Amino acid sequence: MNHTESHRIFTRAKELMPGGVNSPARAFGAVGGEPIVFDRGEGAYLFDVDGNRYIDYVGSWGPMILGHRHPDVVSALEDALARGTSFGAPTEAENELTAMIVEAVPSVEKVRLVNSGTEATMSAIRLARGYTGRDAIVKFAGNYHGHVDSLLVAAGSAAATLGVPNSPGVTAGTARDTIVLPYNDPGALEDAFDKQGDKIAAVIVEPVAGNMGCVKADASFRSALRSLTEKHGALLIFDEVMSGFRVAYGGAQAVFGMKPDLTTLGKVIGGGLPVGAYGGRADIMDHVLPAGKVFQAGTLSGNPLATAAGIATLKVLRDTNPYKRLEQLSTRLAVGLEEAAKRAGIAVSVGWFQAMMTLFFTGGPVTDWDAASRCDTGVYGRYFWGLLDRGVYMPCSQFEALFLSTAHTEVDIEATVRAAEEVFGELGKTSV
Repeated sequence: MNHTESHRIFTRAKELMPGGVNSPARAFGAVGGEPIVFDRGEGAYLFDVDGNRYIDYVGSWGPMILGHRHPDVVSALEDALARGTSFGAPTEAENELTAMIVEAVPSVEKVRLVNSGTEATMSAIRLARGYTGRDAIVKFAGNYHGHVDSLLVAAGSAAATLGVPNSPGVTAGTARDTIVLPYNDPGALEDAFDKQGDKIAAVIVEPVAGNMGCVKADASFRSALRSLTEKHGALLIFDEVMSGFRVAYGGAQAVFGMKPDLTTLGKVIGGGLPVGAYGGRADIMDHVLPAGKVFQAGTLSGNPLATAAGIATLKVLRDTNPYKRLEQLSTRLAVGLEEAAKRAGIAVSVGWFQAMMTLFFTGGPVTDWDAASRCDTGVYGRYFWGLLDRGVYMPCSQFEALFLSTAHTEVDIEATVRAAEEVFGELGKTSV
């Protein structure tokens, strides 16, 4: 494919922005080469500035569950634009979006809207500390909760991709109160609580991790998360920025039948616009200013455009319930990719949950960061570029999940599997 215009624009971008990007995962550092510059999206497809079309499995890193430019979302945005873009004051749309979240997510009784997933996790952590009067936070290696200082320790996502799990600028004092444990290890969690249970304010976890690739929390781990936090008076925070309204209308907690104390959301609830939220039990949320004393604020929180897009997106998901079909498409893609790799003699393992998936280039199952880190990232890079040359846009990192949308069709899935089969065939020849 010709990428002349992408090269020209990215060359200029490097003069204007650090690394030429506004988020490191976009820089193609994990796969080599230069990023593609996109011009527009339509349904399940992206079109770059050189006129190339791609089947999109990135979906803006998760929000585009309805595909690009869904007519209901576009119409809602047009209506909102006609009334104004920001007021810095209450609107009825804030009530509507937060009421939909409360109705859908089992554990949430009250919500505070913010502007990003990072803001949501940062605020939830502050609230947990303010509510419990404790300092320590437990997180898990490979779980990424945004670029919050205290959580940017043994993180996944671009931090893992770029080999900087402990970012310069994160002080030793900040990291001191963060306890990092292996994911899916109930014993390690129990040991941490036995030693420091009276100091732990909260445990924050992705119930379906997406930033070390797609890895689901198993049943024994989930049980330990809930029982140990309750026993020791700590809060359980589910980071559902990625899984919320994607794996089910009520998120992963609805699938697992769990009620964390706090939940963070983002991505899907904004329909492609910048948004985040944190919510939970009313008695905890009422500690947030002005009801309580825990400070958190945001000039653009509850922005009319973001709430309009979010409401429209959630209405479509609620009224059409597309999750069974998304699971069927995911199954076909997972099986197709795995079988194609096997025929070519390429060792892979599929991490998959509903409409999230990762093709790991490793022979064994991936249940934690240690297993994910053993993947062959070099082979993944060749796989990525092979698919891109065939019009399929996958995440530009082994450690990011891919996402399906309601706009994808069986034809798209079959085309993707055929393209992957060609790529695996080439990879198999070069590995001999």
